[in-house]
Amino acid sequence: MFSAQTYQQRRAQLKSKLDSGILLFLGNEESPMNYPANVYPFRQDSTFLYYWGIDLPNLAAVIDLDEGREILFGDEFSVDDIVWMGPQPAIKELAEQVSVQDTQPADRLFSYLRKALESGRKVHFLPPYRHHNILKLGNLLGIQPDFIKDYASVPFIKAVVAQRSLKSEEEIDEIEKALDITYEIHIEAMRRVRPGLYEREVAGILQGIAMSRGGSLSFPLIFSIHGEILHNPHQLNKMEKGQLVVNDCGGEAPSRYAGDITRTLPVSGKFTEEQKAVYQIVLQAQTTAIEMIKPGIKYRDIHLHAAATIALGLKELGLMRGNVDDMVEAGAHALFFPHGLGHMMGLDVHDMEDLGEDYVGYDETVERSKQFGLAYLRLAKALQPGFVLTVEPGIYFIPQLIDQWKQKSLFTEFINYDKVEQYRNFGGIRIEDDVLVTDNGHRILGKLIPKQIDGIEAIMQS
Repeated sequence: MFSAQTYQQRRAQLKSKLDSGILLFLGNEESPMNYPANVYPFRQDSTFLYYWGIDLPNLAAVIDLDEGREILFGDEFSVDDIVWMGPQPAIKELAEQVSVQDTQPADRLFSYLRKALESGRKVHFLPPYRHHNILKLGNLLGIQPDFIKDYASVPFIKAVVAQRSLKSEEEIDEIEKALDITYEIHIEAMRRVRPGLYEREVAGILQGIAMSRGGSLSFPLIFSIHGEILHNPHQLNKMEKGQLVVNDCGGEAPSRYAGDITRTLPVSGKFTEEQKAVYQIVLQAQTTAIEMIKPGIKYRDIHLHAAATIALGLKELGLMRGNVDDMVEAGAHALFFPHGLGHMMGLDVHDMEDLGEDYVGYDETVERSKQFGLAYLRLAKALQPGFVLTVEPGIYFIPQLIDQWKQKSLFTEFINYDKVEQYRNFGGIRIEDDVLVTDNGHRILGKLIPKQIDGIEAIMQS
């Protein structure tokens, strides 16, 4: 939790961007796994955390722009709660820590909002992503749950996105703490990976590191020899000599700020010559993309440059042919690089994705493409100082996608399918770092996790 002044200033800045009505913030509640008392680890809503700072369930808050009020709604813990949970802070104590003076019981939120609606006032809310909050909003505001997202406030969304996108120095410090955890996870992975182990044997250790450092993972660990599956959630395979393993993970600091780094490792401790050749293409795409980052440049342009670098490298390996610019314009490279170059990062690993990618990563100057691959680009608009984003190109050989494109004879003028077949069981390679856009350029965040071939091999063989 930051200082009370930080939260007060954040709310004041938000209020200056909207004219009238009530801004409603719903915190998250605990979610049962299989019965009410056995719950998933609690994760507070990130926008609630950003403006109100309290990382506890069953809370809501409003900013009444017309009456100049800020109210925290929540109930005191009962003696029964304390028996199971131990001593808990009073709601007023929590409110004072974030410079809020007005607290009310949770059940008064309904009457407060209904009174405002009956008098013709606007209640602004953000699009909910949990089914419980969808139902709760429907009850509070008298809207059918199926239509809740249609009534989310676009001015509210845009104001929050504009503010949360620009990270303060204290936020950068928290991201660095998350990346300290991420660093330890990746170095330990390099030390642990070896033939004969199951993915889960290493994955369990990596998850334990995050917990032992007082945080957690910012998203479910992606640790797999099937790196061609972009978000592979399974760790069931035995790692064998000659394979690659993709380790895409991020620590989450106790403050809930995220890290997100990917490294690709040779299971045997040494890359084969074929693996080196493909790895170097991805590394070149990543390093040149990072070098381009500065205020004012559109991230879509950096993505396309990375795509061209990959296409050129694959052409040199005989997997692609023809003019590189034509390949990228047509989208032929997406057989091997089918995702976007990166995304915003902060309190969410895909920052503010719940508010809508098109509000976070796009604006009136850049429209989302419908082309396969490019359509998945989460961040396309011009960069600003204070943005924190990921840079994560990759090359993947996805058998099902290869078969589909080959069967349809797609881009035969650019793709050498006979050569591609030789790489059918290659897997995938992704390399990712987190970058801050500065006033004059950029800064890579976190301790340096080796990504050069010799640096990775040195740790794996030590």
